[in-house]
Amino acid sequence: MTTIHTILVAQGAEYKAVCRGLSRVTGLRPTIQPIPVGIQPLTKYLQEWSKDENFRNIIQPRVLVMGLCGSLNKRYAIGDIVLYQNCNYQGNLQECDRTFTAQLHSLLQENVSLVKSVTSVRVICSAAEKQHLGKTLATDVVDMEGFAVLDFFKNIGVAVAMLRVVSDDCQHDIPDLSSAISSDGSLQPLPLAINLLRQPIAATRLIRGSLKGLKVLEEVTNLVFGK
Repeated sequence: MTTIHTILVAQGAEYKAVCRGLSRVTGLRPTIQPIPVGIQPLTKYLQEWSKDENFRNIIQPRVLVMGLCGSLNKRYAIGDIVLYQNCNYQGNLQECDRTFTAQLHSLLQENVSLVKSVTSVRVICSAAEKQHLGKTLATDVVDMEGFAVLDFFKNIGVAVAMLRVVSDDCQHDIPDLSSAISSDGSLQPLPLAINLLRQPIAATRLIRGSLKGLKVLEEVTNLVFGK
């Protein structure tokens, strides 16, 4: 497969999981770039980053987005590996690079599912809303960054593929963590802890799902780049 120069992954636990996966890879490794959570912080970040004189050298020829996502379809459970075909945001659709995506699909084969995604400006926390969103938009998974990356890199001619792991299903509620995400796209520890304490059962489910998702994310990183 053509060399992937750069991985974009949400800062924090997801970034650390990808780093752990790459640490076991021998030979040439891609650059890992941590990015903020949320479409607005990420769009601003990419615009600023693109002004760096080394930007083009860093991101060419292909960018792979990795991380976690939430399921909107009962077909996809916690720990499932998914490869995006496209991403919807407020009625706008951006396609992932077909050749790049097909090559990753061929590499991972039965270990990965092709899905349609939607980017949300907030955390989708209730099972009812997840299922409603999946049905009304005919989408399978949700994240908070996908569309921003596709929209930005399409304008400068860089191929993008998205490989993620499901960390919460569509049959259970998770705590609403929207208030724990700051305007710069970082997670704030104290509001995060408060929100988790308010809904202990949902919080326990979220933590277990996240830990499983992060472990699979680490493994799939090693699988992709260890070949």
